[in-house]
Order: sequence, then structure tokens, then C-alpha cells
Amino acid sequence: MSKVILVTGAGRGLGTDIARTALAGGHQVIATGRRPEKVQELLGESDNLLAAALDITDPGDAEAVVAAAVERFGRIDVLINNAATFQAGYFEEISDSAMRAQVETNLFGPMNVTRAVLPHMRKQRSGHIMTVSSLAGIIGQEFCVAYATTKFGVEGWMESLSYDLEPFGIRTTIVEPGFFRTELLEEASTTWADQSIDDYAERTTQTKAAWQSMNGQQTGDPLKLAQALVKVAELDKPPLRFVAGSDAIPAVIDRGRQISAQAEASRELGFDLDLDLDN
Repeated sequence: MSKVILVTGAGRGLGTDIARTALAGGHQVIATGRRPEKVQELLGESDNLLAAALDITDPGDAEAVVAAAVERFGRIDVLINNAATFQAGYFEEISDSAMRAQVETNLFGPMNVTRAVLPHMRKQRSGHIMTVSSLAGIIGQEFCVAYATTKFGVEGWMESLSYDLEPFGIRTTIVEPGFFRTELLEEASTTWADQSIDDYAERTTQTKAAWQSMNGQQTGDPLKLAQALVKVAELDKPPLRFVAGSDAIPAVIDRGRQISAQAEASRELGFDLDLDLDN
């Protein structure tokens, strides 16, 4: 069954692959980006395509895109929050303004678009919100403190949102990819720490070089990921979480075991802490 799918960050990388795959599958697609002319150029002409300008940090942009989508296609069945950037660096070397900018894009950005879409999905009593998190939303990593902060936030927001929306027939899915050969590590998507502290200097130089060397070497195929995400979008009962990648699945399973072990290790000091109501 054909669906109306809104994809953010469709001007390059994974977002383009998602939009192109959805169109090839017969779906109607609102493909958004800061430069809609580039989105149109990448995806070509189609009656099933609406290329629209969207800065996800601007709630007004989100409202305008959703209004245009509903006017064109009559409804929105699936929102895929894909747009994101990567702020790299050690915490002390990332300024307050840079940290806030990362949160504004990666957490409040998808919230803005979701907030604009939900009134229409509630009216329909159906819909599906998919937000791309990351393996870094489950497992903290060196040099990823800002990015992981936003993705851990996405995880809590989306999981809690599922309870808000279930009575309206709206589903949520958190997408947790590992390392795919997307454009996230391209200079257009990556920002390096804007401050320098001597104690971190050597590690920063080495770690930055390591991250830069990974660009274009990731093992995950973004086209295969896009195809998998469109299949998830087509499901009548999509999962709350979709873990993607041969690196991500065992890592997430192992993290589950680690958390269980840590909880057990806390039992002696952490379990018997209730108020003694009998005295």
C-alpha cells in the first residue's frame, strides 16, 4: 500500500537514498533539505515527489512544510527524522554555544518537525514517526560527547513518546545504525571542537585524524540501510527499535548484558533503600 512519507535531510547521503528508495517503491515523498533545488536535482521529476525547503531548527519551516505536504498529498503517513550533524571533540574543548547548536539540530530539530506533523496524524488516528538515532545513542564513545548527548536524548524522547501516541494509533521507531558510509563524517556535516586545551592537544590531534581516516571506509552500505528503513516504514506494526548494521547489533546486545551486570553489582548497596514504614 502506497504511503505518504516525509524525509528530512534528503539533500544528500542517507536521506537521498531513503527518498529515492521510497519513490521507487511507489510511495509519495516529501523530500526536504535546506536547498530544495538540490533535492529536486538529485531525485528528478515525479508526480509523487514534493521537494521542499526545511531548516529543522526553525519551527516555522516545519509548519510550512507539513502544510504544503498535506495540501499536495492529503495526509502524512510516515515521518523519517533523518537530518543531523556531528559535533566532534572532547567536552572541555566544545564551547557552550557549540554544544547548544548540536542539541538544537539533533534533538530539538526532529522535535520541531514531529510537533508539526502530529496534529495531522492524530486527526487521521494513524501514523509512524521514525527518528534516526545512532549506536552512539546506546553506547557513549570517546570524542562523541556532544553527539552522544543528543542521540541519548533522542532515545529517551522517542521511547517516552510512544506511550503518548499509542492511543491515537501512531507508532514510533528509534533507528540505531552503526557505522555506515554516509556523509556524516564529511566536512559539511562534521564540526570539530572550537576550543583548544593543552592537556587534550595530543589526544585531539590523534583522535581527529582517526575519525577523518574513517570517512569513506565505513563498512555499512547506506543504500541497503535506506531499503531496510523503507521496509520498516511499510510495516503495519513497526518495532520500537530497529538496530541496523553488523557492528551495531552485537554491540547493542553486549551493552544490554553490561547494564544487567552493572545492576546486579549495585544490588548490595542499591537495593534495600526503601523507607522503613513499619517503624
